[in-house]
Amino acid sequence: MAHEPAYVAAVLGQRLGPAELRRLGLPLTAAVVARSRAAVGGTLLTARLALAHGLACNTAGGSHHAFAGFGAGFCVFNDVAVAARVLLAEGAVRRVMVIDLDVHQGDGTAAILGSDPALFTLSVHCRTNFPARKERSTRDLALDPETGDQAYLAALGPLAEAALDGFRPDLVFYNAGVDPHIDDRLGRLALTDQGLAARDAAVLEACRRRGLPLAVVVGGGYAEDVATVAARHALLHEVAAELAPW
Repeated sequence: MAHEPAYVAAVLGQRLGPAELRRLGLPLTAAVVARSRAAVGGTLLTARLALAHGLACNTAGGSHHAFAGFGAGFCVFNDVAVAARVLLAEGAVRRVMVIDLDVHQGDGTAAILGSDPALFTLSVHCRTNFPARKERSTRDLALDPETGDQAYLAALGPLAEAALDGFRPDLVFYNAGVDPHIDDRLGRLALTDQGLAARDAAVLEACRRRGLPLAVVVGGGYAEDVATVAARHALLHEVAAELAPW
């Protein structure tokens, strides 16, 4: 529903060529294939749990650089696009919004979902960061490097509130990438731990006030120390736990 069958078959059969692997940025091992499939299943399950309980968080997902016919930027399958398409096809929802706050534009998500009026893609990202060629989301906000907590939060709040009120989705996917962090190897927006937590709280609270089911995926985060990235991702789950029950 979101990817070309030939591309899916090539991934599952580990048959991508050298140029495709360079664009992907990952070796296509059996473990990477299994992990990519599990992330898609996990995001679909997260969405189903969100519809049933109000809020659910995946500890993977957010592979927003995967396009219909190719992977890119460490993203094999676009799990949010797949989950949104499945739920729409099942009739579980009529309108879906994606709020993508990874430091990189959600170009693959915008390309796959952008032409469908039942879907709204919102991307807040760094203007000068990957990808060099941006796609057109329903709504894009490109911020300058070193934006910092205060300016970031001031820009995000009204934008997200207006999008939620204008589109009135039945389900929201939130890509909570932690790569806007000041110490992230690939991020440039200079958010602190406190800024990331405030960002997550703003999105979660906006959805809870409106009674909107929210499915969260972790998105990107890059550091030499895996535990450091895990701690930043954990900020989201701590905020979510504080707001539960939905």
